[in-house]
Amino acid sequence: MPKVLIFYHFLHPDDVVSAVLFTDLAVELAQRGWDVTAMPSNRSCWHSSTKYPAREVLKGVQIRRVWRPGFPQHTTLGRFCNAAWMALRWGLKAIAEKPDLVILGTDPVLSVTAASIWKILRPKTKVAHWCFDLYPEAAIADGILSRDSRFLALLKPILAHAYRSCDLLADLGPCMSKRLRVYGSQARQATVTPWALAEPGHPVPVDRAERASIFGSAPLALLYAGNFGRAHSSDVLLELARKLEPAGAKVVFSVRGNKADALRRDAASISNVTFAPFTDQEHLEKRLCSADIHVVSLRSDWTGMVVPSKFFGALAVGRPVLFAGSPDAAIAHWIREHKVGWVLTPDTLEAVAAELIEYCQEPERHEQMFRHCYAVYQTHFSKKLMVDQWDGELRALLGSARTVAAEREKLALTR
Repeated sequence: MPKVLIFYHFLHPDDVVSAVLFTDLAVELAQRGWDVTAMPSNRSCWHSSTKYPAREVLKGVQIRRVWRPGFPQHTTLGRFCNAAWMALRWGLKAIAEKPDLVILGTDPVLSVTAASIWKILRPKTKVAHWCFDLYPEAAIADGILSRDSRFLALLKPILAHAYRSCDLLADLGPCMSKRLRVYGSQARQATVTPWALAEPGHPVPVDRAERASIFGSAPLALLYAGNFGRAHSSDVLLELARKLEPAGAKVVFSVRGNKADALRRDAASISNVTFAPFTDQEHLEKRLCSADIHVVSLRSDWTGMVVPSKFFGALAVGRPVLFAGSPDAAIAHWIREHKVGWVLTPDTLEAVAAELIEYCQEPERHEQMFRHCYAVYQTHFSKKLMVDQWDGELRALLGSARTVAAEREKLALTR
């Protein structure tokens, strides 16, 4: 039974999307015959003062939590200290651990640097990196780092070495894959997208009670549900809402994040934009199924640095997506390729508004679109497909390593 270690800052029981996804990955690999040990932090994602047990077993996964100081996650210095601490602790695990494979995530930032330590201490261990977001690129886009800073000049060769230490780089889409290639790694690259947190067994009809509670009698309901932070923008979305107001369409934000308050201020004067309380995972499906269209946004300068998982959650329940972001983003590419929504930019604002008003007036198209979006998710993005791909990629890494080892042993015997 091949042994794999999973290093990610937050796992079960935290409910942040990436924590749920990495927990799912660990559990699913265990069910596919892997010996899985996960090593998250011992502290909660949302409250650094909250600690979890040092050891736990979850559906066949051994969880061994790594102690770290209570540096606050909501400050830049706190996040940096947490990142340095966890990367070092994970890297030094190579002294005592002898897994076949290591999977590194991207929380905390710069976690991939642990790959360099593993390749020095355990050169035979294969290292896979699932890249959810790119740093320092995201910090540059956010204005936290300057492109000509000394820190960045020091960091780039360290990151380049870390990426070259990986045997597999798993990205979230072609735009991210393009950015990763800049580092010159010879690692195998694969696109493995996030899956939806709720995966119903059929296209889910509109939940009328939930819809009435947050959209009233609006003939077209657009929902933005999830995090709204530094990577997201609202200008063109709010302008679209104004244009849809005469048609009776309503836009509802059910959000949390460090830009949520600013969003509320910006939308205060728009009558058909309202806010609903953030919902927990237990009620997530009901909330997602209250809308006709799901809204996803990403600032253009963040293209290729993150891929919002809300896109996959929308398709999983059979809802089309309105994406406000760069036409070069992976989500824009998938929307065009699979015909599952609309790409909103300042240049397409008028055309998209006209299309949505027409869509609003043709409710018979909605059910057809729901079925189509659900089928696209099941065919291209489901959890089973993605974990099967992970399983195959990891076994291929081990297979190539064992083939090389066998050939070397055979050669030694013939000498």
